[in-house]
Amino acid sequence: KPYAFLDDTPLEERRTNAIKNRRWLDPAEAAQLATLDGHAIRRVQQEAWPSGLRDADEMHDALVLMGVLAAEENHADGESEWQSWLADLASQQRATCATLPNGKTLWVAAERLTQLLAMHPTAELNPRLDLPERLRRETWGEDEARRELVRSRLEGLGPVTAEQLAATFAVAPGVIQTALAALEGEGFVFRGQFNPDSTHEEWCERRLLARIHKYTVQRLRAEIEPMSPADFMRFLFVWQRLATGERGVGPEATVQVVEQLQGFETAAVAWEADILPARIANYDPAWLDGACLSGRVVWGRLSASAAGESTRAAAPIRSTPIALCLRSDVTDWQRLTAATASDNDHAKLSGDAVAILAALQARGALFFDDIVQAAGLLATQVEAALAELVAAGHVTADCYMGLRALLTPQDLRPANRSGRQRRVHRQAPQGMAEAGRWSMFGARAAVDDDKTHSRAVEAFAWLLLRRYGVVFRRLLTRERLAPPWRDIVRVLRRLEARGEIRGGYFVTGVSGEQFALPETLAKLRAIRREAKQGHLLSISAADPLNLLGIVSAGDRVTALAGNRIVFRDGEAIAVMEAGQLRWLCDVDSSETWAVKSALERRPIPPKLRAYLGNNP
Repeated sequence: KPYAFLDDTPLEERRTNAIKNRRWLDPAEAAQLATLDGHAIRRVQQEAWPSGLRDADEMHDALVLMGVLAAEENHADGESEWQSWLADLASQQRATCATLPNGKTLWVAAERLTQLLAMHPTAELNPRLDLPERLRRETWGEDEARRELVRSRLEGLGPVTAEQLAATFAVAPGVIQTALAALEGEGFVFRGQFNPDSTHEEWCERRLLARIHKYTVQRLRAEIEPMSPADFMRFLFVWQRLATGERGVGPEATVQVVEQLQGFETAAVAWEADILPARIANYDPAWLDGACLSGRVVWGRLSASAAGESTRAAAPIRSTPIALCLRSDVTDWQRLTAATASDNDHAKLSGDAVAILAALQARGALFFDDIVQAAGLLATQVEAALAELVAAGHVTADCYMGLRALLTPQDLRPANRSGRQRRVHRQAPQGMAEAGRWSMFGARAAVDDDKTHSRAVEAFAWLLLRRYGVVFRRLLTRERLAPPWRDIVRVLRRLEARGEIRGGYFVTGVSGEQFALPETLAKLRAIRREAKQGHLLSISAADPLNLLGIVSAGDRVTALAGNRIVFRDGEAIAVMEAGQLRWLCDVDSSETWAVKSALERRPIPPKLRAYLGNNP
């Protein structure tokens, strides 16, 4: 391909840099390209080696291209005629056999003899060649001649160690290391441990390394047989612990589910009404409270309010998009959302909300009673203002109890200390006083530089891989906080080049590039081979796995907590939307009751029914 530039840099240097800096062969990461397939390496070595020669002329070309050939290499790959061809070349004064001071013999073409003699002036030649005038006039420094001969050998060997090259040329390994370092500076050669069983540093010519990587990727991709969207949904139900027998148990399982789903924003009421209980057996809200109080998990709205969205609504914030995430990753999430933050966000807030923000900024995290005193407001005013701030993504609380208290209907909340007790027998245990401290949450981290942003994008790419096992562009439809696919796919390609993930065609009916974690491949194959048994599974439309119309065929279902979808063996068969049942396929009358039962099921823990009610 032509290379055109605006400056006077030599074409050779520009071409070398263009090749060595391609997105999947970054010199800074060349050492990380060690996860190469041994079969691909051997294939490239066979292709690069001068095999299949047919006559003495082709033997001469091989000598010129390789620089030298050792005597023991004469019969490589069963080439029994090499010796006779070399003898013919010697009789024609086109090649000679040089005996080095240590007794090693090398065959060299007349065109390369001056370079070999610059390295070994005392080498004995048999026969001695009467070189043409143009060759006799060539003068080579020892370092320059060594570098050019090493360059030629590398073009026909594939990955090789400095010690192996030193043995061929009968010199010290340190001398070869110097020549290799010079070639590395040109971008001609990369160093690393390329053979899977290698324990020593190896060197490989850039063109051959690129071909090895290409063959490695091709072989790995060819191993994967794509699966149908229905089978992929079956895989996701297992991967995200919704399938029968896959649900976790206990506080640690709760944190693991949060880690897999972190950063996914959905209706606040859906988390404990559907999403967590669907993945955790006998879900206990105390497990999430404990994770929040220990500082491992934090909740809040990460995305900025939509344009024109009012945050002053007095109604409960049941549909407000809320995310759970690990506190250690909050900074990365805020870097990703920094571009959507608005300088006028505070202008949309009520006076009470601004007063509370000022108090939190001045004094740090505060308990509910402290906020009442610091802001000089009534308790009911503080409750309404906190609801507004949570909806706008500006505050969070130490405990998840704070969000529950805001979602609890007013007549079911415990009375404030200054208020009159109401309906003691109906009161929910969640109250503002039990929420712990309230603190700032919406201070978006600034994007310091491109490297910082790239780290945040890479962290998001890894999260998608852990969440879905297989990642492709369509999945970003449900991800409110996702950076552009063009940024994510660069990271995924780089991870594939390192051998950390696999690229290929995993799910049929999905266009574009697809990437998967290596550990998911066995699960994908197992799911594809598993016989379908007619299992029914119901999920909320607010669940991350509401991929109807994205992966599965059909119309999209609005991601509201009250809408539900029923799957049979990974295929969506019925939808409950706005209270109306809609069938997506023909269902036997004997199965109708089971489907309707699955649609109406609400796995709400008893402790949460007071604030979630029967119709989340």
